[in-house]
Amino acid sequence: MAYTARRVEYFYTTVSGEPGEAYELLTNLASLGVNFLALTSVPLGPRSIQLTLFPEDSLKLESVAKRAGLAINGPHPAVLVQGDDEIGALARVHKQLRQSGVDVYASSGVTDGKGYYGYILYLRPEDAEKAARVLKT
Repeated sequence: MAYTARRVEYFYTTVSGEPGEAYELLTNLASLGVNFLALTSVPLGPRSIQLTLFPEDSLKLESVAKRAGLAINGPHPAVLVQGDDEIGALARVHKQLRQSGVDVYASSGVTDGKGYYGYILYLRPEDAEKAARVLKT
């Protein structure tokens, strides 16, 4: 099982649920040079959406958000695992973490349909560095 793991950070922000609002925010951030490793979007009711943003460069996102008056909550720790998609790949990642006493309290993953996967592990601050060390290949 070939994979890489690295520590990343994520931020939350809430936008209105109006059509195009998330598009506008992401377009503006892209135009300011903010690149994302991952993101999720979850409805918070009929009128708002929570975006979880995993920037490639946390300091850049924080700086841009401050200048733009965008309220973001974070940074929070996570680990991004990327590897060869095969049966049991995620189970092996979790086995390593379990054996090391690291608790994953949330996760999200996707395959690209071509043999690779990306997997975000949401961790408590005290477990983030340990998880990255344990999963280091």
